[in-house]
Amino acid sequence: MATPSQFDNDTFELARDHLNAFITKTAERLAEGGGKMLEVGPQDRSMVRDRFANFAIDTFDIVDKYRPTFVGDITKHNDFIADNTYDCVACLEVLEHTLNPFEAVKELRRILKDGGHLLVSAPLNWRIHGPIPDCWRFTEHGWTALLRDFDIVEIDILETPGRELFPIKYNVLARCNKQKNLRDDELAFRYI
Repeated sequence: MATPSQFDNDTFELARDHLNAFITKTAERLAEGGGKMLEVGPQDRSMVRDRFANFAIDTFDIVDKYRPTFVGDITKHNDFIADNTYDCVACLEVLEHTLNPFEAVKELRRILKDGGHLLVSAPLNWRIHGPIPDCWRFTEHGWTALLRDFDIVEIDILETPGRELFPIKYNVLARCNKQKNLRDDELAFRYI
């Protein structure tokens, strides 16, 4: 069985601290609001619930191990959640584990209210990890394509120490825009 590298061990806390800082900063940014929030795949973590105390939070997971509010597959249409239900959705460190991240984002957009916020994150320069499967890595350009029908508010990048152009991970804050429907030829990417 393979074991994590020294790099992974050395950067684990850096990546976790980066995500926690993003959650805290975003919660402060959205503190005036409130409303309904869905956290996808929270497992037994409580950071989102602790920081977004002004939101009524439901949880969603593919298994019932951690007793989520809803059990389902975020890559499918989940009839038990109505369109435009949530003011905010947190989907942190989840999309790399889905079989179809584009369908997951489509479902997240469906359940978000127009103008609602999506907090999403995933590793790039990181080892294969559980829960299995671990299928995808997204670059900044990948996030732009994946979130094409959102307005990206912020792409928060954790650079790899000593190695630019291959960040450890990305955290993204995006606003749901129900009027947006971009084609591939309409996408614009930042030159890096």
